[in-house]
Amino acid sequence: TWGNKGRIMSAKPAPPGKSECVRVVIRCRPMSKKETEELRQNIIDMDPKRGEVRIHKIGGNEPPKDFTFDSVYDWNSKQEDVFVETAFPIVENVLIGYNGTIFAYGQTGTGKTFTIEGYDSPPEMLGIMPRVFEAICGKIQCESADKIQYLVRASYMELYKEDIRDLLSANPKQKLDLREKPDTGVYVKDLSSSMVSSVKELKDVQMFGRKNRTTAETAMNDHSSRSHAIFTITIETSEPGPDGKPHIRAGKLHMVDLAGSERQSKTQAVGERLEEATKINLSLSSLCHVISSLVDSKNGFVPYRNSKLTRILQDSLGGNTKTVMISNIGPADYNYDESLNTLRYASRAKLITNKPRINEDPKDAMIRGFQEEIELLKAELAKIGTDPTAIMTALGDGMIQKMAAIKKGPSIDLQKTKEILEEKNKLVRQKTQTIEEEK
Repeated sequence: TWGNKGRIMSAKPAPPGKSECVRVVIRCRPMSKKETEELRQNIIDMDPKRGEVRIHKIGGNEPPKDFTFDSVYDWNSKQEDVFVETAFPIVENVLIGYNGTIFAYGQTGTGKTFTIEGYDSPPEMLGIMPRVFEAICGKIQCESADKIQYLVRASYMELYKEDIRDLLSANPKQKLDLREKPDTGVYVKDLSSSMVSSVKELKDVQMFGRKNRTTAETAMNDHSSRSHAIFTITIETSEPGPDGKPHIRAGKLHMVDLAGSERQSKTQAVGERLEEATKINLSLSSLCHVISSLVDSKNGFVPYRNSKLTRILQDSLGGNTKTVMISNIGPADYNYDESLNTLRYASRAKLITNKPRINEDPKDAMIRGFQEEIELLKAELAKIGTDPTAIMTALGDGMIQKMAAIKKGPSIDLQKTKEILEEKNKLVRQKTQTIEEEK
């Protein structure tokens, strides 16, 4: 059984355009039956309340190593708690138009697929993916009577030996190509998607794709994932705005189950299994290089193009996405090196900065910017108090420059810029009149 050992994460959506770091959590699985029979020793200590992990090496004089993360979950953690505290806040933000990514990373056999997908029964063993289905459909049903319309699509692909495959295709072995557009970024050409409107339909898509995913048995894992799998849900929302016209937002959620890093000496992989492991390790190595480059202030180049995996995840690491990385580790002493490497790269990933924003029509985005500027002005007026000189100073060139910086670019609407300035002047006059009346 797995018990709540994590810390609650706020589900309040962050303001659009604000920088935020990738959230990183650690989950440690229990000892396996084989490890228990071999009398393996536990090398992991966790303090869930403080978000701390300590790893120590058996034998020798090497001191233990400590790490701190946003949340940590030990071998007693429950599937539901991992979802509520780690994944649900991402889902809420996707529903209002943000991009989100939840991905599991770590050594083979550490519980990544269990965390993302779980088991179909009993219900408490459900992973993040089926719980996401329920959360999305539940939210849509609650708001279906509020003049909000939703359009939901699902796609499912795998990256097998650096080849992209459509798991929902009638020919899932067919190779697909990556493309890139200036406005939409990286995408997979000819990737199919299914329109869905219920939990059952989402589960049907998942089950169909799961049957086509490449798995195999190794010495470390009876059902080892031999590919990276990405399940994507796109949610388009149409909601009447203040002008009575429909305003469109589109959020996209990637749920990524990465294949685990492997050592041939442990997995005993040969032939095709060994070739798969080599490709898996190369793509994960590219991912680690991207993480290192993103947090190295001296390195202006990020090698996203070194692997199709890092190109697909490009927006999730340093781009327009709210991202949570679930790093899975094992507790046994013979996995010390692998667990330590996972903790080190997870610790570095905490420093990656993304700039998520709501994906909406550019006109809607500009309107939102004006509305936020007015609210900012009102807040500053409230702080200033009753000093007319302070009011005029605060609303002088500085505020105008702030607004100009936000609105700069070829798409500036001069008429709306004039309107916002007039609104600011109106507020100044009202505040000044209030001051005079109080005198």
